[in-house]
Amino acid sequence: MTSLQNKNAVVYGAGGSLGGAVAKALAAAGARVFLTGHRTASVQITAAEIAAAGGTAEVDLVDAFDEAAVDTHLAEVVYKTGHLDISFNAVDIKVVQNIALVDISVDDFVRTIAQTMQTRFLTARAAAKVMMKQHSGVILSLTATPGGISYPYTGNFAPACCAVECLSQNLAAELGIYGIRVVNIRSGGSPDSRVFKEAIDHDPVGMEPILRSMKADTMLKRLPLMADIANTAVFLASDLAGGITGVTIDVTCGTSAGLNYKVSSPTFSSR
Repeated sequence: MTSLQNKNAVVYGAGGSLGGAVAKALAAAGARVFLTGHRTASVQITAAEIAAAGGTAEVDLVDAFDEAAVDTHLAEVVYKTGHLDISFNAVDIKVVQNIALVDISVDDFVRTIAQTMQTRFLTARAAAKVMMKQHSGVILSLTATPGGISYPYTGNFAPACCAVECLSQNLAAELGIYGIRVVNIRSGGSPDSRVFKEAIDHDPVGMEPILRSMKADTMLKRLPLMADIANTAVFLASDLAGGITGVTIDVTCGTSAGLNYKVSSPTFSSR
């Protein structure tokens, strides 16, 4: 599939499992991918996997919380390639979860939201300024299930997700006149992502009922894999999604559309 042939994509947080998965999918679709991270060791692994698959990737050390670093890097990308077509921020932020909201300190509650919005805003704004000049481009972001429904004990992660989705929607409203599309992807927990795999390896017995409960809360009775998220990102970045902007695309296997754990699995009888 070469739906992104001749496209240039910048991925922030490309050393993470989801950031890496999206970067590899964009490259497999034909994009030239610029991978960034505040440490390059894990990003280099992603780049090596892209190169091994026949794709094109370049690695740069970029602090996605630093305005000057983000702007300078994008200027270099545009100088080198002539245009920026896709921007995706998957920078990981430490969250406080599995605790009642009334028990979270003000500092802990605010920190995650502020850090999440700082990096998402900086990278989206920098991309937008470039894309406004060329009258084209796609800005993608990523949230999770709590951005769409009330989910207890998700701490400061839930409002951070909601803030990202609101930013994406409002950016789309302002940038559409320049031919720029802005779309957010809402994911459920991917059991093959690094954070889940580490948790399963650490406590397989304890994680089993957690994963079973999460699956039961979905319409499809399964959780989305990283490939589901990555494939969605490729589609949204392509011209096939040319009419999609200002929305959050739900890839939670139906969790965000409403909890369905009370719906029994169908039983069939032969006649």
